[in-house]
Amino acid sequence: MFYSDDLVEEVRSRNDIVDVISEYAGLKKAGNSYKCCCPFHSEKTPSFTVSREKQMYHCFGCGAGGNVYTFIMKYENYTFQEAIEYLAKRAGITLPEKEMTADEKRKYSRKQQLFEVNKSAAAYFHFLLTKTERGKLGLEYYKKRGFSDETINKFGLGYADIYRDDLYKYLKKKGFTDDLMRDAGLVEFDERYGPHDKFWNRVMVPITDINGKIIAFGGRVLGDAKPKYLNTKETEIFNKSRNLFAMNIARHSKRHGVILCEGYMDVISMHQAGFDNAIASLGTAFTEGQANLIKRYTSSVYLAYDSDVAGTNAAMKAISILRPLEMSQRVIDLKPYKDPDEFIKALGSQAYDDRVQNAQTGRIFEIDHVIERFDMNNPEEKTGFMKEAARILAGIDDSAERVNYIETVASKYFLNKDELSKLVSKAGLEGNVTKEVPVYRQERERLTEVDPAEEDQKYLLTIMVNEPFLFESLSSVVTEEDFTANIIKDVAQEVFKQFRASGSVNPASILNMYDDAESQEKVSSIFTKELDFDMTPSVLEKALQDLIIKIKSGNIDRMLKNGSGMSAIELAKKKSEIRKIRIHI
Repeated sequence: MFYSDDLVEEVRSRNDIVDVISEYAGLKKAGNSYKCCCPFHSEKTPSFTVSREKQMYHCFGCGAGGNVYTFIMKYENYTFQEAIEYLAKRAGITLPEKEMTADEKRKYSRKQQLFEVNKSAAAYFHFLLTKTERGKLGLEYYKKRGFSDETINKFGLGYADIYRDDLYKYLKKKGFTDDLMRDAGLVEFDERYGPHDKFWNRVMVPITDINGKIIAFGGRVLGDAKPKYLNTKETEIFNKSRNLFAMNIARHSKRHGVILCEGYMDVISMHQAGFDNAIASLGTAFTEGQANLIKRYTSSVYLAYDSDVAGTNAAMKAISILRPLEMSQRVIDLKPYKDPDEFIKALGSQAYDDRVQNAQTGRIFEIDHVIERFDMNNPEEKTGFMKEAARILAGIDDSAERVNYIETVASKYFLNKDELSKLVSKAGLEGNVTKEVPVYRQERERLTEVDPAEEDQKYLLTIMVNEPFLFESLSSVVTEEDFTANIIKDVAQEVFKQFRASGSVNPASILNMYDDAESQEKVSSIFTKELDFDMTPSVLEKALQDLIIKIKSGNIDRMLKNGSGMSAIELAKKKSEIRKIRIHI
């Protein structure tokens, strides 16, 4: 279903952005706008601003910005269409229901088709497992793991048959195309042998996105074949580094924080035991993208990785990712058992909950890991351990927290507190501490590497939108034709069109032209950028004059370089005239 531009704008205008974002974040009035700490990255000083007048938001820390659609898409991980439907329901607007035309069907989102084919595959796998003799082997496996019927149904667990093209035939009968099955990672095609299923003779676990839509599968082989675990390849709807297994359930849990495990079987066992805040990464090491996803819902992470060497190293890596985002990290001690599943089966849920409550902080876990390299009965090695511990503690920015850690470490490891404190101070002064760069700052630095011409055009458009009288004052000098860079060109055409029609600009409505959050954020930065000079007439005139001459001259230079049908002499003459431009407002 695709909605008209008028309806999209009506839904947006009926959902005041301040009211909507207030349901997710604690906005406070600040002058003519509202502010809070950004819900998309960790920060101590609020830099997230919402304008009721413009019906837009912008974070001056991480660069996130847009209208109410952008916010819902980014926060809830919705598509544009899903955001429209969500906000329409919130505003009490009934969206039209009608059968799509043939043309609309052709235009129907590829992503929606991928969701549908995965949904059908999941239903088939679950049917084979629970309703057929062919799935008996898979059902026995799940029962041996202790999974109840309720758990099997809750997670939609399934079974992929032993036949090489079983799923392919089923999906073909359902009307799905070969291209769609291939693009979803469900079927592979071979010139010699034809189509064959990606998963066969495996128990199947559907993997969902944050909203519960099936985006991929994980399969565990029944037998000795390799690989033991197999996940769907990355697709248009499945990015391993930006999704977490069971996060759609954990985000609604009433338990504190989330428990991060290594695999989805551990997660399923923990949910059955009552720990519905358990999640897992998907066949890869924990990533920054996954940490940012967790950060949307909680800042507390409990690590329940295996108690072997690989699990310890994975926990250390996760700590290094979570800490720069100012997320609490605690490590659950599973010994003498290898993983959460074994622990709970042996000692029960209450014993596991006790371990959760007594989980070590990330820094204590790191120091425990370090001490294994030193003989604490040897004075020289004990000094070496103190220096290593001091380097870790010197990375704590908050002085009160640092003092508390020094006291705790000194007491736990029988160290002289004053000497440890001196070593911590020395490590800090010498810079002998690793400082991680937050992900959002890395991203912001990457985004600053843009085309200078695009930045100039964007800046001119920003000034004009902030001071609408300039559209009329500069009408003999500046038109939408001066804006030639990428997305800026389309935005300028719409802005000028709006001003000619109504004498004003409606920034939030322009974002409706784009159905992806990335484009919306890029466009929103035009309307929310802060001007870095005062707006007195003389200063504004000089800034505009320099900027307009630079933009127009740059456009001439590109025409000379690329060829425009005009002679070099004509273009040189135009450039000479441009230099004579004088702005008076």
